[in-house]
Amino acid sequence: MQDQHRFNTKAWLLWTAGFVAFIIGGALATGATGRINDFRSALIGGLIAGAVIGTGQWLVARRLLGNPQTWIPATAVAMSIGLGVGAWAVGYGTSLGELALMGFITGIPIGVAQAYLLRDRLANAWVWAAAVPLLWALGWTVTTAGGIDVDQQFAVFGAYGAITFMALSGVLLDRLRAATSPPAPAPAPTKAMAH
Repeated sequence: MQDQHRFNTKAWLLWTAGFVAFIIGGALATGATGRINDFRSALIGGLIAGAVIGTGQWLVARRLLGNPQTWIPATAVAMSIGLGVGAWAVGYGTSLGELALMGFITGIPIGVAQAYLLRDRLANAWVWAAAVPLLWALGWTVTTAGGIDVDQQFAVFGAYGAITFMALSGVLLDRLRAATSPPAPAPAPTKAMAH
């Protein structure tokens, strides 16, 4: 029997591979809305990208994430709201600081919605809600630092940021999962039998 408290490398690799959903979601959002340069494009782009990202996350961790009929729409709506508010708050700017702030704001409703859905599945699900905004900001920071043409006003960060987000959030997800599992029972002490 596998110790549930050990790091699950296979699950982490699978979760990290879900970064592809960010690329697909971003491409579909760009195809549908073009640049994220007004509130309407941010809402629609966020909804499309969020639906694809939520689907990708669910496909790579369905046992943990539960019902796709809640995870996927919650992620889509949360990203739509978050990107709408975040992009508006920074005036649709694309400097490193603006994108990091937009990412942080975008991550707030995503983290809260997903943590709410994880509350019965993971101990300390609130940690997920606190971490996602920081990781979303980091995703934009890594993408910008990687030389990606962020002036194109994408709905979501590119591959560099997506790999970073999924790899680090995967570590967090594994540790929250491990904290949820009951510890393996200690072997019972053996007593010498009296004759």
